[in-house]
Amino acid sequence: MLKISRKYAHFLLAVIQSGVTSAIASAVVSFRLLGDNLFLSKWLGSWLTSWALMVPIVLFAAPTIQRVTVLLTSDDV
Repeated sequence: MLKISRKYAHFLLAVIQSGVTSAIASAVVSFRLLGDNLFLSKWLGSWLTSWALMVPIVLFAAPTIQRVTVLLTSDDV
């Protein structure tokens, strides 16, 4: 199995997270095409486009989201 250095783990997380998120979102949007026998081709095109857009967004947003999460949580609870 391919192993990537842990120092790049945040990039891998962003790629996987954005892939899953965009796959689900594009499937929901493409669901209306089920009756046209176009679902798979339309979904795949939508997914690849949205994934390409989501990877950089997740990469840049993740550090801010982590900081906000740390500010909003506590080990004391």
